[in-house]
Amino acid sequence: MQIVRIHKAGGPEVLCIENLELPPLKSGEVRIRHTAIGLNFQDVYIRSGQYPAEMPSGLGTEAVGIIEEIAPDVHDFKVGDRVCYMSGPALGASATHRNYPSGRLLHSPKNIPDDEIAAFLLKGMTVEYLMERCYPVKAGEFVLMHAAAGGVGLLAGQWGKHLGAHMIGVAAGPEKVALALAHGYEHCIDRLKEDVTARVKEITNGHGVPVVFDSVGKNSFEQSLHSLAPRGYFVSFGTTTGAPPLMPASTLQKMGSLYFTRPTLVTYMASTEELRQSANRVFDLVAKGVLKIRINQRYPLADIAKAHTDLESGRTSGSSIIIP
Repeated sequence: MQIVRIHKAGGPEVLCIENLELPPLKSGEVRIRHTAIGLNFQDVYIRSGQYPAEMPSGLGTEAVGIIEEIAPDVHDFKVGDRVCYMSGPALGASATHRNYPSGRLLHSPKNIPDDEIAAFLLKGMTVEYLMERCYPVKAGEFVLMHAAAGGVGLLAGQWGKHLGAHMIGVAAGPEKVALALAHGYEHCIDRLKEDVTARVKEITNGHGVPVVFDSVGKNSFEQSLHSLAPRGYFVSFGTTTGAPPLMPASTLQKMGSLYFTRPTLVTYMASTEELRQSANRVFDLVAKGVLKIRINQRYPLADIAKAHTDLESGRTSGSSIIIP
């Protein structure tokens, strides 16, 4: 197989494509030939060293493919099945082939193409746990979502609209603002030329929002904090501009008895039951046409460094996928 690996943390230049032999299947494993691979900011965090990883390390957490071999004790999958996954015991989705535990594997829906699944699976399940379990969004509520024109952001806009919420997005520049408005957002604030907090207060008649979903981190922290209504929820689920600053607990008190949480997908998908329930919820909304998938960037595996550069620099919108 060909696999993307890093031997040290750093910029996109540390990414290597290596030829390796896959080991024999262990108990409970299947061998998958990948047909499409998801690209997520988590890959950048690991490559850069923001998330620690044992070196050398593979990269990638989600992929779609076809089973080519199964261990003798695997009974719920068979050779030739279309399958997908978005987590696992180790990194390594950015590869042509992979051995993978069947207990964390999903059957790919027949009516959804492989490239679309790779574009939405992890992002859609992120939106599911954020908006239906971490903070259950209610009809009629105002919801603030940063990075509204990104892969998670575009799905969140549509999901929130489906739930009956008034979605407020934040994006950079008129093109990304227009993209967000076409994907479920009632309002989208251009952070390059507008005061985010002032616009949120204007839209909500001075009240602020009951919840903000912030994947940006350091650069958006103050905007998020000051956009919340009393007893509001600050959901920090990403750090694309660096970690948010340390905050004394008393700040939450003084700002109106606020709640601050730092959730992770791993916790919300800890059991196979939770994993599959979340995936089925996403698959159902895609099949019903509630969620439209926007694949704006496709890269061959050989261009993995360019894919990372584009994602990290903010030159992408919607979802990006890798074609092995």
